[in-house]
Amino acid sequence: MNVKTNAVVVVVLLFISLLTGFLSFSAFDSDKSTPLLPNHLLPEITESPKRFGLALDSFDIVNETIHRNEFLSDLLGKYQVDPVTINTLVEKSKPVFDVRKIAAGKPYTILTAKNNPAKAVYFVYQPNPIDYIVYDLRKPLKVYAGQNEVITQTETVTDTISYSLYQSLQNKGSDPDLAVYLADIYGGVIDFYAIDQGDWFKIQYERQYVGDQPVGAGKIQSAVFSHHGKEFGAFYFQHADSMKGEYYDESGKSMRRAFLKAPLKFTRISSRYSKRRLHPVQKVWRAHLGTDYAAPTGTPIVATGNGVVTHSSYTRGNGNYVKIKHDKVYTTQYLHMSRRAVKAGQRVRQGQVIGYVGSTGLATGPHVCYRFWKNGRQVDALKQNFQSAEPIPEKYRTAFENTVRRQKQELARISMQEQVNYTAYMQGPPALFSYFGAFNSPDQEASQL
Repeated sequence: MNVKTNAVVVVVLLFISLLTGFLSFSAFDSDKSTPLLPNHLLPEITESPKRFGLALDSFDIVNETIHRNEFLSDLLGKYQVDPVTINTLVEKSKPVFDVRKIAAGKPYTILTAKNNPAKAVYFVYQPNPIDYIVYDLRKPLKVYAGQNEVITQTETVTDTISYSLYQSLQNKGSDPDLAVYLADIYGGVIDFYAIDQGDWFKIQYERQYVGDQPVGAGKIQSAVFSHHGKEFGAFYFQHADSMKGEYYDESGKSMRRAFLKAPLKFTRISSRYSKRRLHPVQKVWRAHLGTDYAAPTGTPIVATGNGVVTHSSYTRGNGNYVKIKHDKVYTTQYLHMSRRAVKAGQRVRQGQVIGYVGSTGLATGPHVCYRFWKNGRQVDALKQNFQSAEPIPEKYRTAFENTVRRQKQELARISMQEQVNYTAYMQGPPALFSYFGAFNSPDQEASQL
């Protein structure tokens, strides 16, 4: 090894030695000034709580409720917002929300600067638990809409009916709107106007929450309804070839039928189809070839099946009425409406609103008389049985059966709990009560031709 090589080796060793010493000194000095702490002793880094997309700790917050005859100008005028600014906000709000729809009883929030709590920085109005409208009062003024985070949970409910389906759901703390959803699902299968005390149900459904507050029921995933001792299962399934899912029974038959059992959801039967009945107005015995459904004036009346409106008119006896031809065999008619919602020649679909309950014509109270023709002869609509719609396509049969098997297992886990002391609710014979409950006392029953 020559002298030049030795010199290079010495220089490299010296550089490494100096570098090692420098790093050791730096580490020692760093430890001295900022000692390392174990993770559990490190301070937590927390985000500022937010609501309506705004950092709440930056403001003083006032949560209030709209009072009767209180308008946007009243609300903002309390917080140093001048009339010119309010007028500008009204104009900017038009594409987003009509301020004339601000309603009493709805919540709102005022956010003010911490150094000036008398002056509003933001105004937030909530027309419903999910949606909100933000009025940014800083320059330039802005108005925009937002939505609270909605969490969907799967819940179950079961009960034995002692008074009405609606009441049972309400007593159990579930959304009573489930009664309407069940009527839609079972509308062509079960006569909800002949529910017995002792009928029972199990439901697995989606429920939506904002925070810990329920804001509505979502889709029913599966249900079983026991009526007159027979169990009717309904299972939601959507296959790849359909735009939306449908409800099927356990065998894969659709729950949909060509006709609904009744033209109303919120109602009770006040008079059935009969060959001989004392007419309440004319006081003579005659046939009553229809079914009367008593309900409050203005209750929507729906077409029980798809078809074309042949009559939308008024007569002295029928009052406002609509008649629908469904095919070569079936025709239906709806009498005594307060007003009609369709015109002759118009095509309607099952469940479409065609008018509203009233007491026009020969009637003693608000109701609809529902008449049903088969091959040109009036028959009792409640005694007609109809085939289901298209069943599950065979290529999706396996997937459907797996879904049903899973949903049946979930329903089986729901334990039945009897509702007690139902006799305390009863004020009359079962025929006077619907699945929602009685609307009228017996002396106010609606009757007609």
